[in-house]
Amino acid sequence: MPNHPRAGKPAEPADLIDVPKVISRYYTEHPDPGRAGQGVSFGTSGHRGSSLRTAFNEDHIAATSQAIVEYRREQGTTGPIFLGRDTHALSEPAMITALEVFAANDVTVLIDSRDGYTPTPALSHAILTHNRSARAKADGVVVTPSHNPPDDGGFKYNPPDGGPAGTDATGWIQDRANALIAAGLKDVRRVTAAAARASESVQGYDYLATYVDDLPSVVDIDAIRDAGVRIGADPLGGASVAYWGAIAERHRLDLTVVNPLVDPRFGFMTLDWDGKIRMDCSSPYAMASLIERKDAFQIATGNDADADRHGIVTPDGGLMNPNHYLAVAIAYLYASRDGWPSSAGVGKTLVSSSMIDRVAADLGRRLDEVPVGFKWFVPGLLDGSIGFGGEESAGASFLRRDGNPWSTDKDGLLLDLLAAEILAVTGKTPSERYRELTARFGEPAYARIDAPATPAEKAILAKLSPSQVTASSLAGEEITAVLTTAPANGAAIGGLKVVTGSGWFAARPSGTEDVYKIYAESFQGPEHLARIQEEAKAVVSAALSG
Repeated sequence: MPNHPRAGKPAEPADLIDVPKVISRYYTEHPDPGRAGQGVSFGTSGHRGSSLRTAFNEDHIAATSQAIVEYRREQGTTGPIFLGRDTHALSEPAMITALEVFAANDVTVLIDSRDGYTPTPALSHAILTHNRSARAKADGVVVTPSHNPPDDGGFKYNPPDGGPAGTDATGWIQDRANALIAAGLKDVRRVTAAAARASESVQGYDYLATYVDDLPSVVDIDAIRDAGVRIGADPLGGASVAYWGAIAERHRLDLTVVNPLVDPRFGFMTLDWDGKIRMDCSSPYAMASLIERKDAFQIATGNDADADRHGIVTPDGGLMNPNHYLAVAIAYLYASRDGWPSSAGVGKTLVSSSMIDRVAADLGRRLDEVPVGFKWFVPGLLDGSIGFGGEESAGASFLRRDGNPWSTDKDGLLLDLLAAEILAVTGKTPSERYRELTARFGEPAYARIDAPATPAEKAILAKLSPSQVTASSLAGEEITAVLTTAPANGAAIGGLKVVTGSGWFAARPSGTEDVYKIYAESFQGPEHLARIQEEAKAVVSAALSG
């Protein structure tokens, strides 16, 4: 699709949401879970939707919170629930609803003691910190739609392993929540907001200090300080806003919070490629204002609204492609972290760049290739069998310097700080380091495009078998692998990946539109990439018709 004519330009008054309308609809609209788009639907990062479309309303959150109470009871999870929120307009109302339900069910809830916002990685870090020594295991909920537009809300469950919940958990919670809504919420226990806040079960937890004080255990803060790296951090109006100021003060870094404003309309943003306000720190359009200031800092960074994604801007390279930075981070970390297990592999999703494959092979490290979704990295980060897990959508986390787990969810602040460490230790920006990798391993061309597909075709694509692919070559090269399950764990990838000696494509159905997504890469350049993309459509069409 073509870019919007105002992509990358500042938002105007007509682009901004009506906050009172968004919040009032949260309370006044009542969903029918039998109607398309109105039920609770847990994707890879929880339930998301807009109150204006009756997709994220009080009924959804009351039912989902009750379902989480019942699920954790079934699982024997008896510790506290860590509860945090981001800066979206619907996050505060949804957090209050959750508090009312959790308190009524006598669940201990730990909310931010500063009444501030909580990044997703700080909540994951809190769960793991608690569970290291406590017998009664904790879990958590983050109220966030991540980088989604301002009128959206989101509600995400993290079990005691600290990471995004798997499909067994989310499927159970989703089905139970929809059943509760269909029954008129009669089995939802709830007290008033005032009663919840006065309850002994609602307690404070200092997310910010616990996270910020612990950073030297995972990043070489001393090296960043000693080198005097000049950092500009843009929270994009999200939950990391107070964290960056605290990081600068606590660790005495030369760090400027580029935009300290919090506005639920996100009126300071530049428009994304489609003309929408979206806090996507991997988008050059959403990050346009920070890119303009790239020469003012040695490293400039961005985060989405819940700070689980990272964006890296350098004076010499501008905004780095997320795939490029993942490869640089992996090359640096496995060469510098002496405390990591020698057996720790490299985790990547199937649609991430094959540059990572080449870097891992050069390091002599096992490559663990998993389906799309950060949840697949959780077991490896928890037991140390992988040192780093990352996905092409700018989400990653890695182990502490001693090889123990730091967070099992994506951590945008951590990856931002790592960029400063790389510069401090090597004297080169991450973009300079990536050019060194391309000089050694070749320069890949990577892109994602969409192709039309009916709902029936999308359902077939999600369940293809390798035998349904009859092609023997792709863009002039012999096909060496046809994958419908992930090499690392045998899990279904919900689509198809076809690999040759110097390129590949992966096709996956969209969860929200009548299209399928084609991810493709070539180490022979843009023209060869275009051939792969065209032939990929033919390969998929033949498999679907067959």
